[in-house]
Amino acid sequence: MKPLLAENRTGWLVLAVLLLLILLPLGAVIIQVLLPGVFFGNLVFGDLSLLLEVFRRPLWLASLKNSVTLGVGTTITATLLGAALATLRSRWKFPTAKLLDLSVWLLIITPSFILAQGWVMFASANGLAKQWFGWTWLHGLIFQPVGLILVMTLSKFPLAYLTVYSALEWKVDQFRDAARLNGGSPWTVWRTVQAPLLFPAYCSGAMLVFMDTVGDFGLPASIATVFRFPTLPYSIYSALYTSPIRFDMAGVLSFYLVLLIALAMIVQMFAMRRARFDFLSSRATKSEAVKPRKGAVGLAVGNILLLGVVIGIPVGSNILMSFTASSGASLTLDHYRKLFMNNSVLREGFTHSLEIAAVAGIIGLIVGFLVAYVLTYSQFALRRVIDVISLVSLAVPGVVLGIGYIFIWNQKWLDSIGLLLYGTPWILVLASVAGAIPVITRIIVGAMAKVPHQLLSAAQMQGAGFTKRLTTILVPLLKGALVSAGLAAFGASVFDLAVTSILFPPNFMTLPVVINKAFEDLQFGYASAATIVGGGLVILIIGIVERLFKRKHNAPSSS
Repeated sequence: MKPLLAENRTGWLVLAVLLLLILLPLGAVIIQVLLPGVFFGNLVFGDLSLLLEVFRRPLWLASLKNSVTLGVGTTITATLLGAALATLRSRWKFPTAKLLDLSVWLLIITPSFILAQGWVMFASANGLAKQWFGWTWLHGLIFQPVGLILVMTLSKFPLAYLTVYSALEWKVDQFRDAARLNGGSPWTVWRTVQAPLLFPAYCSGAMLVFMDTVGDFGLPASIATVFRFPTLPYSIYSALYTSPIRFDMAGVLSFYLVLLIALAMIVQMFAMRRARFDFLSSRATKSEAVKPRKGAVGLAVGNILLLGVVIGIPVGSNILMSFTASSGASLTLDHYRKLFMNNSVLREGFTHSLEIAAVAGIIGLIVGFLVAYVLTYSQFALRRVIDVISLVSLAVPGVVLGIGYIFIWNQKWLDSIGLLLYGTPWILVLASVAGAIPVITRIIVGAMAKVPHQLLSAAQMQGAGFTKRLTTILVPLLKGALVSAGLAAFGASVFDLAVTSILFPPNFMTLPVVINKAFEDLQFGYASAATIVGGGLVILIIGIVERLFKRKHNAPSSS
């Protein structure tokens, strides 16, 4: 009974933490709309008219329409591009193919506001495209809804690429061969056999792209400097940082943002339920790319051109702009000098971001480890609820989480018990932990799946308690996954613009806020230099920690 009691206690503890950090803020956003004034102002029962205001107020309606347009357009184009590239990559072997894989991961880990800033600096009216190439037409092409869909597509297609590429790991040629033997043309075979088998992967990739696009705060925040294109996330942010503060606007727009994501998840679940194919058998073999008889050079050239656009423009623009004088006529190091001046806010912002990310990474690692344990090994009755909450947290945009934290942690009565966290760095830590938990959990769950439950059972039979089993068996076996999960959460927390922009306390700057404010003030060179230095230092820190871990892990033990 004692082992079961310890597991149940862990399950209840994990559930309580997830409810506090994720479900309670999300619920607060919905409650604020259904019961206006429940958190701030005068409580009104049964008045749902505020929900319909989105169709009567021009800015609210434009934000909703723009988010839907951007989300649907990007989902279609990014899924098609990602699926096509994944199909080519899994089937053909060509030079520079590994560069495509590397670039995909680079796009995934690079914050969207940095990529968007690179596009703004390249395509703005007086940007690098005009200065270096004389392309005056590019500004009109990019800064319109279709152009923004293109920019977002080139940033989000890796989500579809990885999803479809993973589904192509196994090949089952007998279905294709059977269809060809029955007279099917290559197009008919792909349409009636291969495409249906990959349909679940297409749906999953499309859902990831849609959720990431409609919840993206970085692109509209960066585009706002040169082009007015309000979206739900950016209008929520604007509602909180205009005078007077519009909690009604922020709550309603957050409700519709959550509704869009919920609808996407429902559509995806319905599609998956109607399109399940268990096709793997003993005849299935690993897919291996083969060298085409002709066209390998064309594939390589096309890949280089693609990477030159998706990586070269946003990343290259940041690097080049950081060395470009304000006049644009010469190269300079002035922007880097300003970063290290005595009154520079970069050091303060970078230090704050590192501190918050480090604390959030450690706390998130502990909580994520326990969540993964409950999901993998325990018989906790509400284990399915924990799994659903952890999945939902992946889809909740940072701006929604941020406004939920304001509703929950900015109540006057909390001051009497010392828990008024709004306006303090601790609210950033809590929000960063909430954002880190789902990432950490998914990484550790995958690693725990390889550790047999029998090892824990054998230790239990030898008298090892719950804590001892975790620290002496699971932790040593999962060291690599724990380090990877912690570093992934650390890196993501450092550059979390959405949460820090909404929740950062007065006179408490963070790295992404410093970069974004410089960009909003049209200090493109300074913002780029801060991005290069800050990103480089974070990568250096992660690299050093990984190197130290590997050295310690591979060191011969002395007997």
